[in-house]
Amino acid sequence: MKFVAFERSLQGTGASRRLRTAGKVPGIVYGAGQPAMIEVDHNALYHAMRNEAFHSSVLDMELNGQNTKVLLRDYQAHPYKRQVLHVDFQRVDATTRITKKVPLHFVNEAESPAVKQDKCIINHVTTALEIECLAEQLPEFITVDLANAVKGQIINVEDLNLASHIKVLTHGRKAPTIATVVEPVEEVIVAAPVVADTGKGKKKK
Repeated sequence: MKFVAFERSLQGTGASRRLRTAGKVPGIVYGAGQPAMIEVDHNALYHAMRNEAFHSSVLDMELNGQNTKVLLRDYQAHPYKRQVLHVDFQRVDATTRITKKVPLHFVNEAESPAVKQDKCIINHVTTALEIECLAEQLPEFITVDLANAVKGQIINVEDLNLASHIKVLTHGRKAPTIATVVEPVEEVIVAAPVVADTGKGKKKK
């Protein structure tokens, strides 16, 4: 994905406020050289950020007529307005080793024996994984193929067909469960007991 940025000469709270009023978002680009202060059109950035790939893939940033590979590293959003307040990007190249959270895409769930034959429910326990790889090898997403999921199965990180250059980071914790296959719960209807009418308690006329 590609976006256009412009150099930002003024800094400080007041300057940033004026930029936002003018429909711009202040930002910074760091890594591989001196940090660069930038500004980006708010509407273009806001719509780009609604695309999942903008958060999890290497981006082409055009600045002063030059294209630079960057990653979106952080952003600040207004607590209740649809407004991006600030963005941080990192320069990357073919030799840059990065860590990044990548979304999981679950496919073929309806075709699995668990769902098709046994009417099970597949719970998506984990929706993204933090991985480490070279920037140029960063996937936009990781596919979780559920075509062979069976009743009672627990799908773990080890069950994913990850490329050899991708390392899942767990920071010393147990690798997260990706999905669980849950058997359908049968609804049992219990009829209320019938109380015989003995006639007691009726008022005599």
